[in-house]
Amino acid sequence: MYDLVIIGGGVAAFAAAIYAGRFQLKTIVIGDKLGGTLLLTDDIANYPGFRNITGLDLFARIKEHALDYDIDILEKRVESIENQAGGFEVITKDKKLKTRTVIIATGTRLRRLNVPGEEEFANKGVHYCALCDGAIYKNKTIGVVGGSDSAATEALLLTEYAKKVFIIYRKETIRAEPVTAERVAKNRKIEIVNNTNITEIKGDRFLHTVILDKPYKDSVELKLDALFIQVGQIPLSDLAVAVGAKTNEAKEIEIDRDSKTSIPGLFACGDVVDGKFKQAITGVAQAVTAAHSAYEYVRKQT
Repeated sequence: MYDLVIIGGGVAAFAAAIYAGRFQLKTIVIGDKLGGTLLLTDDIANYPGFRNITGLDLFARIKEHALDYDIDILEKRVESIENQAGGFEVITKDKKLKTRTVIIATGTRLRRLNVPGEEEFANKGVHYCALCDGAIYKNKTIGVVGGSDSAATEALLLTEYAKKVFIIYRKETIRAEPVTAERVAKNRKIEIVNNTNITEIKGDRFLHTVILDKPYKDSVELKLDALFIQVGQIPLSDLAVAVGAKTNEAKEIEIDRDSKTSIPGLFACGDVVDGKFKQAITGVAQAVTAAHSAYEYVRKQT
């Protein structure tokens, strides 16, 4: 039996594993995609100790640190968690692992725009990761839909390749962090089309045009070579919901200041929980707290 099963594969999961290792808990990290959405981030400038670091490098460093301790790693998708006497059973397609405690650090998936043409032109002009796909649009005209800090950061990265980048946002002002917003305002390649929604994506073999819900320069058609969608994220909380943990209206797992869920022995951290400010550093802090709470729980049970 494990003392702790950590479900997830991102920086929060492996930060929890570091502290679980330090607490000498018998621990396994289970995740079907190691690295999480942070791997899609090219430039992280707000993680303490690193003026600039890529998501890939930050994840690699945290994972490497975790492997200094005696923890197991299993690259599998967790199908379910079952409450049992004395703990839980974590079930994958071909394994059943008994554990005293569980930390859910499953993160999020990118939200789709859900307009006609989005699925048809996926990877044919419609993309969700500038770091992954931006370089193929050198000297092209690109759109970014969304107004978050992530959308603004994507737009800035795309200016390294594109001749023109439009940020298309449904509200008046983008919600980027002040430093990011200032960089956007100073970048001559970026133009913001505000108070505007995309209603359709059109093309033939590849995307050529997006349809707007209001005219831009006397036309509702905006010609683009590519569209990068950054309209938020959906928490991957199905495992927690199925086992009975409380979630909010957005399906984020509710936790207290000790990263405890509504179920004893079940903890959660990272982007999947109900914190308002979602950053790698806040997820890591919640993860460390979750590992300590798991340690205290196990110590009381044994």
